Amino acid sequence: MGTPQPPETDAIRALVRGAGLRCTAARLAVMQHMVAAAGPQTHAEVSQALDHRGFDRATIYRNLTELTEARLVTRVDLGDHVWRFELRRHDDGGAGHGGDHPHFVCTTCGEVSCLDGVDVAITPRPGPRKSRAGKRSVPAVTEVLLKGTCENCE
Repeated sequence: MGTPQPPETDAIRALVRGAGLRCTAARLAVMQHMVAAAGPQTHAEVSQALDHRGFDRATIYRNLTELTEARLVTRVDLGDHVWRFELRRHDDGGAGHGGDHPHFVCTTCGEVSCLDGVDVAITPRPGPRKSRAGKRSVPAVTEVLLKGTCENCE
């Protein structure tokens, strides 16, 4: 008989299997890391965090890509041309980040934070709502990024 798994591991296995993926050691390790992460993580950060487990960088990247394609993880570019990955939000109120929420990037230290408790509303000004080309200037907002100085750098 195998070693009993913590409940989190069973839940992660169920998520991975539910997405039609096999539960490989590397995939489970990446998902466990993403569940525990406080915010978006670069491939380098995930690789470094899992280095002690013996997975190479290509394996980590392949799993991040597959988990993104399976919609368990989301990939965001916060304006610096570096992909960051985070656990996708679950519509049922379950744990996770990702999806439609704003991010904050400190312009001093580069720390990235999820602003889960923040709602951002974009309200058009009164007047014409068409651009010069005759189209709406902002057809749909899919991502909001706020930049400034974090509490640690003030």
